[in-house]
Amino acid sequence: MIKELSLRQKHILKFIEDFHGRHNYPPTIREIQGNLRPASSGKPVSTSVVDYNLNILEDRNHIRRNRHISRGIELVNATSSGTNRVAIPLVGQIAAGEPIDVPEDFATSGFGDPIEISADLLPSRTDNLFALRVKGTSMIDALIDDGDIVILRHQQTAENGEAVAVWLKDEKATTLKRFYHEGTRIRLQPANSSLQPIYTRPDNVEIKGRLVSVYRTVV
Repeated sequence: MIKELSLRQKHILKFIEDFHGRHNYPPTIREIQGNLRPASSGKPVSTSVVDYNLNILEDRNHIRRNRHISRGIELVNATSSGTNRVAIPLVGQIAAGEPIDVPEDFATSGFGDPIEISADLLPSRTDNLFALRVKGTSMIDALIDDGDIVILRHQQTAENGEAVAVWLKDEKATTLKRFYHEGTRIRLQPANSSLQPIYTRPDNVEIKGRLVSVYRTVV
């Protein structure tokens, strides 16, 4: 069974693809390192961490590497990456912080322009996917930052610990958090040690989708 790439590995692969598309040559390890968000401690990600994740991308046949040159990264599917893309509807924004107002039917409303994402950055199933732009930093320790686009699969159930888009009925607002059902209450847990969880009643919560990927535009 082929393991799905981690969020960091997907970010690195996306950066390599975008960099190659702009410059027609691959980035160096230092350039990849500079694109990665610092760890939760505030320290920059080390080149050894970049090298580790590049090795995984190579093992899973996304890239080939020549370690004897500084720009020795080759995209395995470089010739087809421009056509092997999936259009996903971008239907609004979601708070990774305090809940914000959005249309109640945001997961199926279909408003907004679709975004096209490489199929390599998505799970094998691409049905029932939709996208939301993140507002806030409460999921920063899960490598989800303000301005990122999260890709979700439309579903109404979740396992404890999964990151989900949740509609809060009383507040008429939505938020992106990790979901925990704790008996008579629901805990919506941020991935940011400086923020407190949201506690609410189970009948106040409507799950709209489960996180499957994160997309970041490289400036």
